[in-house]
Amino acid sequence: MIDSPDDDRRLVAAYLSARTDASFLPLYRRHTPRLYRAVLRMAGGREAEADEVVQEAWTRALAGVQGFGWQSTFVVWLHGIAINCLRERRRSTERERQLDVERQGSLPAADPDEGSDAAFGEVPLDVLEKAIAKLPLGYREALVLHDVEGHTHAQVADMLGISPGTSKSQLTRARRRLRAMLEPRLRRSGELS
Repeated sequence: MIDSPDDDRRLVAAYLSARTDASFLPLYRRHTPRLYRAVLRMAGGREAEADEVVQEAWTRALAGVQGFGWQSTFVVWLHGIAINCLRERRRSTERERQLDVERQGSLPAADPDEGSDAAFGEVPLDVLEKAIAKLPLGYREALVLHDVEGHTHAQVADMLGISPGTSKSQLTRARRRLRAMLEPRLRRSGELS
């Protein structure tokens, strides 16, 4: 049986009428695996951060589900909440980093570049994931949501609070940047002529 948006309406209605763990569990089981995978990729593979973001997203979703107007699908709405949680964490981390810089009087040492050598073709998934993790957040969000998760540009735009045109340009830039990072490996493997 294929899940449909009507299934989400039914599950949300069941949760709203009972507000119990038992009524929440089917909704959680249905959406968390995909949500977690997307957040993990957008978090650059940091599992602890992804765990916290997914938990915070569900907390916020449950607090606001009563007011959800079904103008988008539940999955798009939930992913949008998770993206906002991730962005808030990033802003907070950046503020902390700036405070450290002010206290130390200089920028902290950057992590050494691991030499992004992943490729699109026959390269191990973990290598590709590392390359995706090195993309700027906006590029990574567009790439993961569109190319990995399969959302349309309209859905990506809705989740990220941007226009569909911006989604398309972010995706194009992400692909271009990823290809540039992967080009040495692509040349070695013969996938580029």
